[in-house]
This record gives sequence, C-alpha cells and structure tokens, in this order.
Amino acid sequence: MSDISYRRAPAGFTPEQRAQFDHDGYLTIENILSEAEIARYLEAIDRHIALDPKFAPDKFYPREHIVQLDPVFTELIDHPRHIGYVYDFYGELLKLHISQFFVRPKGGNHNLWHADGARAVPYGVFAPALPLQVKVALWLTDLPQPKMGNLVVRPGSQHQQYFDGYDTHESSPDEKIICAKAGTMTLLNGNIWHRVEANESDTVRKNFFLAYCPSWVVAADHLRSDPHWLATLNREQRIIMRDYDYAYDHTKPPARDFPLFLDRETGLDHDPGLYRDHVAKHRRKRLVAHEKS
Repeated sequence: MSDISYRRAPAGFTPEQRAQFDHDGYLTIENILSEAEIARYLEAIDRHIALDPKFAPDKFYPREHIVQLDPVFTELIDHPRHIGYVYDFYGELLKLHISQFFVRPKGGNHNLWHADGARAVPYGVFAPALPLQVKVALWLTDLPQPKMGNLVVRPGSQHQQYFDGYDTHESSPDEKIICAKAGTMTLLNGNIWHRVEANESDTVRKNFFLAYCPSWVVAADHLRSDPHWLATLNREQRIIMRDYDYAYDHTKPPARDFPLFLDRETGLDHDPGLYRDHVAKHRRKRLVAHEKS
C-alpha cells in the first residue's frame, strides 16, 4: 500500500457556504467553469446526440450514466471543482449516484414539483438533518431570465416532506427561479422541492447533473459498469463508482478502497487519537466535515 499515491481531499464548503446550503437547501457558485471547459463539454454533448437516432431537436433529450459514455464525461466523477463539496457530506463512503446530461429545447417536457429519491418513504424519514443525496448541476448555456427551462426551487423546503404543489407545475409564492449563466454550478440538497420551468425561448438548455450519495444507497442509472471501462479509471474514480461483486461491500468497502482521500488539512489517512493501533484503517470511523465543525 505504501507505493500508492493518495490524494488529499479537494476543497469543499467554506463555513459561509455551508451555512447557506444548510439554510436554503441549495448553493449557487458562478464562474466555476471556464469558457474553454464549457465549449469542450458542449462539443461532447453535441457529438453524442448527433450519433443517437432517437434524438429529436424539438424534444427533451436526457442521457444517463454518461460517465461511461465518453472520457470527457468520465473526468466529472472526481473533478476537484465539485468533489470536495460532496466529500464533506459522505467522506470515505462517497459514491456517484447518477450522471446525466439534459438537452431542453423550446416546448420540450419539463419536470413537476418533486424532491429527489424515494417517494413512499422519503430520504428525510431516515436522515432528517442531512441529505442522502446531493446533486451537482453544471450549467452550460446562459439562462438569464425565466421561461428558459430554468430550475426552480423552494428555498428551505428540504425539511418539508409534504407539499400541496407536488406533481404540479403550479407556481409557489416562495419559489426561486435559478437564472444562471453558463459556467455556474448549483449544489442541491436532494430533499429540496424543485421543478423546471417551461422553455419558451429559442435557447436550448444544456447541462450536467451529477448526484452523489453514501455508498450503501443504490445507484439510480445503472446496476454495474462495464469492466473494461472501469479498468481505465484512476483509483478515486473507480472507488467512487462502487462497482462491487459482493453486495455488502457497498456498506463495508474493502480495505483497498481506504483511504479514498487523505484529510485535506492534515494529509493523514485516519483521525489520530481515536482508535488503538490494532484497529485496521478500513474499520475505523473517520469524521466528515460537518462533524468537525
């Protein structure tokens, strides 16, 4: 194990960002992508929709498990621009829940009010204070005004399991329409109530959604990944995909998958002073960011 080059956890929430995220259920950060990155991602999306005979330019087009589709998308699994934020929540059991790109043209379908995850027994029943899913939205087209296929959220609604507007497009007095410019990142608590505005503009909305969760929550867009593709991944990407033969490894990952990241402050692979030396590293609890704060 000593010859493995481990990475420190990338930067995550500042205290001010975390307070805002916990209060509002979402956080928007502008200028997270450069113009060159935006152009590169748009080119990859356009290349793949051109290859799909099911694509229709006047219809909403979703694509899932995109990280396996193209190396340009694969790099999103553990990209340092966002992976530190979700690591703050899930630490050493971080897992990619779903990866998507969406193409929303004028008049295409748009989502009703909903919260992510289970409906019959929502995530909030089990984890009322913390999200069991955090979604990362990367906006690749300018959405400067409403009615452009914008994401709409109800700030602070992540603790509300019931909402009369559920499964409707009805506007809510407390809603916030996200008018993001290209290059913006929005982080969402999966429990927050959200919907999508109709696109009445000539702009085709394109974006990425990546959701992360604890390793023991089932993935949303695939059961197993292609083993040849998995062999091309770096160590952290492979771990975050959590492709295991033995089901209980999702709850108790094997020793080879620890540490996922070294502590971003100390550079250590464990929290010192908590366990006697005989306890193996993969059997020790490590504090996540909100516990430390």
